[in-house]
Amino acid sequence: MATPTEEMKNSLNFRRFEDGETEWDSWDEKIFVEDTSHKCPTYVHKTPPCQGSCPSGHDIRGWLAIVRGQEKPVEGMDWKEYAFKRATDSNPFPSMMGRVCPAPCQGGCNRNDVEDFVGINSVEQFIGDTALAEGYKFTAGEDTGKKVAVIGGGPAGMAAAFQLRKLGHGVTVFERDPELGGMMRYGIPNYRISHEKLAAEIQRIVDMGVEVKTGISVGTDVAVADLEKEYGAILWALGCQSGRGLPVDGWEGTPNCVSGVAYLKAFNAGRMKATGKKVVCIGGGDTSIDVISVARRIGYNAAIGNPEDIVADESMVHDQVIADGAEQAEATLTSLFTKGKMFAAEHEINDALEEGCTILDGVMPLEVIIGDDGRATGLKVCDCTMDGMTPVPVEGTERVLEADLIVSAIGQGGDMKGVEDMANDRNLIDADKNYQVPGKLGHFVAGDIVRPHLLTTAIGQAAVAVESIDHYMKSEELGKRPKVDVHHFDLMQKLHEAGLDPEHFDSQAGDQRGANTANYAVHNYEDRSFAEVIPSNDLFLGHFEFTPRNLRTDDVPSGDAVLHHFKERMNGLSEEETVNEAKRCMSCGMCFECDNCVVFCPQDAVFRVKKNEATTGRYVDTDYSRCIGCHICHDVCPTGYIQMGLGE
Repeated sequence: MATPTEEMKNSLNFRRFEDGETEWDSWDEKIFVEDTSHKCPTYVHKTPPCQGSCPSGHDIRGWLAIVRGQEKPVEGMDWKEYAFKRATDSNPFPSMMGRVCPAPCQGGCNRNDVEDFVGINSVEQFIGDTALAEGYKFTAGEDTGKKVAVIGGGPAGMAAAFQLRKLGHGVTVFERDPELGGMMRYGIPNYRISHEKLAAEIQRIVDMGVEVKTGISVGTDVAVADLEKEYGAILWALGCQSGRGLPVDGWEGTPNCVSGVAYLKAFNAGRMKATGKKVVCIGGGDTSIDVISVARRIGYNAAIGNPEDIVADESMVHDQVIADGAEQAEATLTSLFTKGKMFAAEHEINDALEEGCTILDGVMPLEVIIGDDGRATGLKVCDCTMDGMTPVPVEGTERVLEADLIVSAIGQGGDMKGVEDMANDRNLIDADKNYQVPGKLGHFVAGDIVRPHLLTTAIGQAAVAVESIDHYMKSEELGKRPKVDVHHFDLMQKLHEAGLDPEHFDSQAGDQRGANTANYAVHNYEDRSFAEVIPSNDLFLGHFEFTPRNLRTDDVPSGDAVLHHFKERMNGLSEEETVNEAKRCMSCGMCFECDNCVVFCPQDAVFRVKKNEATTGRYVDTDYSRCIGCHICHDVCPTGYIQMGLGE
């Protein structure tokens, strides 16, 4: 878990080794360690925990190595474009995800056991913004003549379109809304992400040759049977744009009780320019924070009448006069969980408080209070404690929060109108491990419609689904997915890129067993990345000095200045700061060319590979005629790349 921000500010020295860690963990290790002293080093590639924690399977270590200057680009390519190519192998939205992804990768980062995680998101944002500024493009694969229908133009659908075009398959995206983007476009406010940059990242995918049909609902405007006839496969990426109502008395049927999804969509579509005077939102995740922050920004104007009308009626649009005449609105969030356990990102909570929002944590809703006109006048709440995920009310703490608009942001569901036969009992779509729809040959699924989760989860599912679609359309059997299912570094591909391909192996050339000088083999290398994530205790943490994180700054308005403040809050890092942040990466499970093993080997057995034969993953080698199995190279390897494996 990532080190809390406040702890980092107050305690800058992190003790790397706990007191008492001077004994073997088990008697087996203490007694039998000497019988392994004959082993010699081999170089073992493993998956770093940042990548293992990333639902989209980013090769994070790879593009950080490029940014820091350790891994060199192909000849004739700038390092920024090379980093972009690597970063978008799994995720075509680096500019967006660098801003809004809650970054489980940073929670998994081994650097947390030194002082603080690597700011992966900030480096990704720099890569994405630079790519847009420089006009970097994607390249489609050679046309296969096969076509896939993608239902939904959100993050899962567009990520799938990207992966399909890389393979050369034709793609048609069917989108119900007027614009592509899904929840990235209609669910995230423009002060958190730039809608212009989002549109540019989407257009970059469309430019690969993706056909787009917006304003079309599959199942009503277009029959599923017709798509089955025209396309080789169908990918369902509908997303979840139907908000859950509040399960308390008085909610159902009350006009000024609306979902957070609908509220944000009205704002992000540009229709809603003012809201209620007193907005109460129930939630605790990022959506609920967005609701109250939007309410504070657009403010209240009595001229709009009932504030729910603009949310419910998609044909309504507030004019600029409404926005100009708005004044400060009150915005209150209630959460079952305390602030430290809320699902919203820590910095989003702090920003909302700075903007003048009220957050009542440890509070549960009890009842919607309804006035004589049938509209809600308030929300009855009480304090609560949590028994797991079940709130327990605290007696005697009941009170009523006045409200003229109540917003539920407690979850989302699918809208399966017209395709009800695809839905399960949760109004979502079932998926097997390969993201096929069980019992629906040729149908695949990805994203929130499988299970509402993170944007990065939807993007990762899309990549797996596309692999399955590719096999299906080629009539190939779907193989077993790897235990660590991510976009792995491929040494053979890197050797090819560097012009270092192994020679052709001729099986008729006679006895070639044990030929350690043969150039048809890649010697002294083992790839365990598909099976293992490397923990911090396999690294030499003592190599890494305390290095503070390069922090992005925020332009967060005060409560007095928040009205009509739509400037993007987050500022990116400079190029120098980005490179310095990338240098904090410990390159877990892959050599980062520190030379420790070469310097400390007492036998000069470990040596650098000749420059014209070296590349990432092939920087050092071992002369086993000199190696005495002393383990020193293993002990001083910061990244855990050297394992004492030879000699079993």
